Amino acid sequence: MPSDPGGDMPFRVVAEAFSSMERITSRTQLTLLLSRLLKDAPPGVIGKVVYIIQGKLGPDWKGLPELGVGEKLLAKAIALAYKSTESSVDKLYKNIGDLGSVAERLAREYRARGSKGVTLEAFMDRGREELTVTRVYTTLYRIALAQGEGSRDLKLRLLAGLLADAEPIEAKYIVRFVEGRLRVGIGDATILDALAVAYGGGVHARPVIERAYNLRADLGFIAEIVASRGVDALRGVKPEVGVPIRPMLAERGRDPGEILKKVGGRAIVEYKYDGERAQIHKKGGEITIFSRRLENITRMYPDVVEMAREGLRAENAIVEGEIVAIDPNTLELQPFQVLMHRKRKHDIHRVMREVPVAVFLFDALYVDGEDLTQAPLPVRKDRLASIVQESDSWRMAEYVETDSAEEVWNFFLKAVEDGAEGVMIKAIHRESVYTAGVRGWLWVKLKRDYKSEMIDTVDLVVVGAFYGRGKRGGKLSSLLMAAYDPERDVFPTVCKVATGFTDEELDRMNEMLKPLIIPRKHPRVSSKLEPDVWVEPRIVAEILGAELTLSPLHTCCLDSVRPGVGISIRFPRFIRWRDDKRPEDATTPQELLEMYRRQLRRLEEEAEAGL
Repeated sequence: MPSDPGGDMPFRVVAEAFSSMERITSRTQLTLLLSRLLKDAPPGVIGKVVYIIQGKLGPDWKGLPELGVGEKLLAKAIALAYKSTESSVDKLYKNIGDLGSVAERLAREYRARGSKGVTLEAFMDRGREELTVTRVYTTLYRIALAQGEGSRDLKLRLLAGLLADAEPIEAKYIVRFVEGRLRVGIGDATILDALAVAYGGGVHARPVIERAYNLRADLGFIAEIVASRGVDALRGVKPEVGVPIRPMLAERGRDPGEILKKVGGRAIVEYKYDGERAQIHKKGGEITIFSRRLENITRMYPDVVEMAREGLRAENAIVEGEIVAIDPNTLELQPFQVLMHRKRKHDIHRVMREVPVAVFLFDALYVDGEDLTQAPLPVRKDRLASIVQESDSWRMAEYVETDSAEEVWNFFLKAVEDGAEGVMIKAIHRESVYTAGVRGWLWVKLKRDYKSEMIDTVDLVVVGAFYGRGKRGGKLSSLLMAAYDPERDVFPTVCKVATGFTDEELDRMNEMLKPLIIPRKHPRVSSKLEPDVWVEPRIVAEILGAELTLSPLHTCCLDSVRPGVGISIRFPRFIRWRDDKRPEDATTPQELLEMYRRQLRRLEEEAEAGL
């Protein structure tokens, strides 16, 4: 059926597109199919379509409530909608393994019986109505907003009513959306490509769309502008206080001299603190804090709110800094793990006293109407310094400006001695703009040596898992880990990790993975290995190994060094979960390839020296 020119769209169109996507393994084909769906969506509804594709009701930073529908309530709604029983739903679920497919089958059988709709008092005493995107989205939003006494019954009635009017294929994807398991393999990068094809004439329009998205991290909002006003309208998008900007990302290096050459010869060298990166927004007296994943973390840091309110001498501003735990007695910097106590405890005012923090500011992105993202770093630094009223716990990040590799190294050693992870080396030439959401050689991190041949840790994504043996029998105890390739929007595998976990961490890992297990390989995963279970690529972990090595089993950097082989990690060990990172923030194949090449050069130098 065609879309409503007045601004709505049959939900069946979306569901049928999802069904087609689920059978496609080619990202090119996925992009083309998605572009057709987005082109058919009227401007008034395309934002909702994009959110549904993302499996959410809006951008994460808005802090929208979760749907709050557990597996049991969902099964009850399915049973109610199709005049079945909960035991029948449970039995089918055990056989099929997917509640969405259960709903699809029961809806088809129910239609075959010729029913006109479920009768449940006046609520169900009505004929079937065609579902539109707006109705589905609005009903799901009402379900999420339902709180307090009577909310469970209201959620049940709303969801059952939606399913009762749904065609079988619509029911399948409504249930999967509620579960948080759409399984269509679409990431943000693919949506950006599809918007470029649909409204910009091809992927050449992608940079304009992506920059707007990086400045205003809301794909639904960006899609509405593109669909209603065209790609050129996005050129005028600027930062807005209260809407997070996607953070600029860094490459990594090991040799200070090489890094200085890459960034232009002279650079700002700045402490890389072992804390939580924070984007702090000030609008009058209102302060909002976003994490590097663009989650609203304001409630975790009421002390930082007060620091920003008093220490930012601007009416409206967006600044970046690192929130670091400090020893309350010595004011020495504490490791990241100490700071994470704030996430695990509910009495935030008590934990503020137990885990005090300091904020080290390093960038200004917007100040009183001035978009600074296109300004060179020295300009941004000067503007930041002009609005920061420093105190012991609220101050500029420690940095020097230099063109000397020796000075970089000495400053690096000082940073490590002071409790930092290492240093950031940042370009200061005329093109040293803030490239939101982009990883490049304008910023390069130089981290401390972990006394390992591999030298540095990497951040990898869980894409599969294997069951253990012996005392770990019956538990998932090793993980298949992958990097993130931003050029192809896929996760190529790097290694299996089985060491570094305590028994408590193994139990937590099994609970974390349970809702993410899927029946087949995710479309965005590239793997030659077949794990015991496949996992949706959502969880990031920090990994350290003995060395990087060539591997015929893994697909990361496949054919980059030698035909038919990729790069893997020898003797990998789990260090910690990176809850502060998205899968798309993981280490890239290009980074691992550069680390491997540096390792080879180091070994060659040692061999020449007779070591």
